Amino acid sequence: MLGPLAGLLWAHIAPEIRFVVVRGRALLADPEGQGPIGTDARFALIAVGLGVLCGGAAYLAGGRGNDIALLLGLAAGGAAAAVLAWRTGHHVGLADFRAAVAAAPDGRVLSGPADLRALGVLTFWPMASVGSYAFFEVLVKRLPAGDHGGRGAGQGDQVGGGQFDLEAAPAGRDVDGRER
Repeated sequence: MLGPLAGLLWAHIAPEIRFVVVRGRALLADPEGQGPIGTDARFALIAVGLGVLCGGAAYLAGGRGNDIALLLGLAAGGAAAAVLAWRTGHHVGLADFRAAVAAAPDGRVLSGPADLRALGVLTFWPMASVGSYAFFEVLVKRLPAGDHGGRGAGQGDQVGGGQFDLEAAPAGRDVDGRER
């Protein structure tokens, strides 16, 4: 749901991008100008902001034992939301632009819809959501750092409740005592 809304916001705040019509095709009037760069940057800022918001909401709503599922959901949902935002924002005004290009003579300069040139910014939403979830986990420390010796399967250096040496014994001696 946030993806299309983010796309509408992006289309609204994206800078104007100028195209020149050549043989019935729209080409960027200034491919290295500030318009395409600003469009990508504004999309990135929206994606990062909403990713942090989603990660924080998932952390607050999440409970113990489902962290892996939450992280996978944040990554997949963030990627889907970013693609939906891009496609929604790009389609705002696209039909009118295509009609204007079809009717325009060569050399006419037109303003076009927002579009991403750097598709890598599509990864910002899922990375920000997973990263903020991890940040809150480290900050709040909801999960313990390790198994604190509770009854059960044992520690990493125990097998079946008994001692299991993971270090080499000194020459001629055993760490637990003499072997008989």
